[in-house]
Amino acid sequence: MALIGLDAETPTQLASLLRPLELLPGIDAAVLMRSRRPGLLPGQGWRWLEVPLGGAAAVCGPDDAGAAPSGSDRTALPEVLGALRAVVTIGHFLPVGALVNRWARAAGAARLVVQHGLLTPHAPPLPPESHFLAFSDEDGEFAAAQRDDVVCSSIGSQLLWAARNEQSVPSRGGRPLYLGQLHGAELPRGTKGRVTADFCRATGAIYRPHPAETDIASRLQHALWERLGIEFDRSGRPLRELERPVVSAFSTGVLEAAARGVPAWVVFPEAPRWLLEFWDRYSMRRWGGPPTPPPVRPAREPAAAVADHVLRLLGHCGPQVSDEPSAPQHPRGRN
Repeated sequence: MALIGLDAETPTQLASLLRPLELLPGIDAAVLMRSRRPGLLPGQGWRWLEVPLGGAAAVCGPDDAGAAPSGSDRTALPEVLGALRAVVTIGHFLPVGALVNRWARAAGAARLVVQHGLLTPHAPPLPPESHFLAFSDEDGEFAAAQRDDVVCSSIGSQLLWAARNEQSVPSRGGRPLYLGQLHGAELPRGTKGRVTADFCRATGAIYRPHPAETDIASRLQHALWERLGIEFDRSGRPLRELERPVVSAFSTGVLEAAARGVPAWVVFPEAPRWLLEFWDRYSMRRWGGPPTPPPVRPAREPAAAVADHVLRLLGHCGPQVSDEPSAPQHPRGRN
């Protein structure tokens, strides 16, 4: 059995964890998530089983049998997962992923970790004895630096693969769209606010708040900027439907836009060393020069590579989802 741990219904997690499940019909699989979400999972016949662990619900396929755990040990491996051989998560830094990795350790199951976003020095460490499926060799080396218990394979980004296949409205140039990141902890909020305001006022850029910018401090910042004459995009329309170039400090949206052929840049005067390294690792181009090139497209869909690894761990000997599984690289990593 394979177990998928879904902590949130974000575009990156859905692409990284559920798209591979679409390519694995008929396998013995389960999904752990925080609440019942009928219609979210691919295919038919999912059976919901409650696991009383503070709001998590285990979802198992129609051929599974068993009951949710009871008694004092509310983190014990449920009987329904007794045949567990592999788990797939984005890591063990959120509640569902932490529990799934605990169950993997109890069952002696292999741990696959799928990269779902861009990596900064603030990225949490990888679970022990895990196999990291990275966007690139460089990301694998970054995430697994100084670790001898982690193996990395490069498979690409499912989100960027999908972006490249989407049809976008051709950019007409003109005023850029600035992708907000006030919610992030990677850069000081005050510095981000000053850089953002300076850029928008100097270029006439339109500010697009990140969906997580709902806290009081962010709302106050928005109100101040609007009083300064900065225009906001609160349309909620997907980036692919907007006809504008894209600018940000280090948003994944820069690479999504580049993948679709939309001009995209990064800007942050006096950027710290880690941010300069980040821009270089993802080939993000600075404002004022040529736009960011489209990310390198892997030979096959990243979700198919994830599915291949799951099949191999489950011992399936038949045809794989794609030509061959990704070859592991040398173990490397970071505490």
